[in-house]
Amino acid sequence: MMAIAAAKRSKPHPDLRPCHPGEILREIILPVVDRPLGEVAKALGITQKHLSDLVSERAALSPELAIRLEAAFGRTAPAWLRMQETYDLWHARRAIDISRIPRFKPAA
Repeated sequence: MMAIAAAKRSKPHPDLRPCHPGEILREIILPVVDRPLGEVAKALGITQKHLSDLVSERAALSPELAIRLEAAFGRTAPAWLRMQETYDLWHARRAIDISRIPRFKPAA
């Protein structure tokens, strides 16, 4: 049989909001874990409010918390951080007007 080539990553549609890491925790991971939020927060070494703010998408994911999530749930810390970065950039592109910023070209 022929080997299947690695799948190309398609560009996400620019109008589709990327997932916040808290959404993944809230919708996918925490229901499977089926433990009270306070218990999960304590195991992660953070406050329940901190975890609640993250899953409510009121707080951003820090590198320190990404490492804790990696240890607890298995997805890598860089993957958690990429998710947060993608989410932040998507929102920043919509919030910042770049129409008057000139494109600089290298000096001849």
